[in-house]
Amino acid sequence: MSTSAKQLIPFSQFEQLRTGREIIRTEAEALLSMARELDASFLHAVDSISRCSGSVIVCGMGKAGLIGKKITATLSSTGTRAHFLHPAEAVHGDLGCLHPDDILLTLSNSGETEEILNVIPVAKRLGLSVISITATNHNSLAEQSDIVLPIGRTREACRWGLAPSTSTTAMLALGDALALVVSECKEFQPHNFAQFHPAGSLGQKLKPVAEVMRPRDQLRIASDRETVRQVISQSARPGRRTGATLLVNEEQALTGIFTDSDLARLLESRQDELFDDPIASAMTRHPLTVSASALFSEVVDLLATRKISEIPVVDDQGAPVGLIDITDVIAWLPNEQTPGPHSQEN
Repeated sequence: MSTSAKQLIPFSQFEQLRTGREIIRTEAEALLSMARELDASFLHAVDSISRCSGSVIVCGMGKAGLIGKKITATLSSTGTRAHFLHPAEAVHGDLGCLHPDDILLTLSNSGETEEILNVIPVAKRLGLSVISITATNHNSLAEQSDIVLPIGRTREACRWGLAPSTSTTAMLALGDALALVVSECKEFQPHNFAQFHPAGSLGQKLKPVAEVMRPRDQLRIASDRETVRQVISQSARPGRRTGATLLVNEEQALTGIFTDSDLARLLESRQDELFDDPIASAMTRHPLTVSASALFSEVVDLLATRKISEIPVVDDQGAPVGLIDITDVIAWLPNEQTPGPHSQEN
């Protein structure tokens, strides 16, 4: 049998695969149906949350509560203050966290969840607006809400149509849509996102270049009027060695870059007289540069796509203030795009 032939799947496994695909298809179709039915109520909810001077208090019970916690996290990380309120704990004292400037966002597929319904009257007395994500406009929760975002009458994806699945997927998608559209209305930018994600790989990617670059006092910087020999003999610096020397003019603006690869090419040419020529004749003129405020992720992309090993960091006057070296970012590069030993080319 050819090694490329597909492996036969026993009937029991085939049924499992078929059922898994059907569950995903059922939930996907529910999302598409909800997307088609999205109307002005969504716009009203976006406007209400965008103008909220307090916090969005998200409230849900059971599986809907777990979805509510994720929506809370998404709102918080995209520029909207949000907190989760457990409805059962709410009526035992936690209602004290509510403030008239807040908005209450409730989640209940049936719209008849007792714990949620017990919270609504208190929230109303405090002056909170209530936005509800529920199946339809015709249930107890919807009738007590200022804005209703219906997910539609969904059939749960399990064999018996009981385990919350399709409904919670719809709630999650609608919550994501709310949070992300609100963030766009607030003109939430990557640098804002970085403020809320300082740790982990995401935090590293969102750092400004100024926080990860090699500073000027660790760089090899020389005048572009000096000879190659002078630059090589005089440009040593303490700290981590970089593979490039930055060349500047009389105004200290960057005019070029001379790399180890450039030096290797001179040695290979066996033209010793070139070492006594101005380095300007051997340097790469007008190299690619970035500002100190650029995101680290942008620099990683540049190194990978342009296949270079160093990027000078310059200020508004074009003077070098730092350098990103390939050895500083190698762990963040896509494997298939890792640059070789060469650097910026002429």
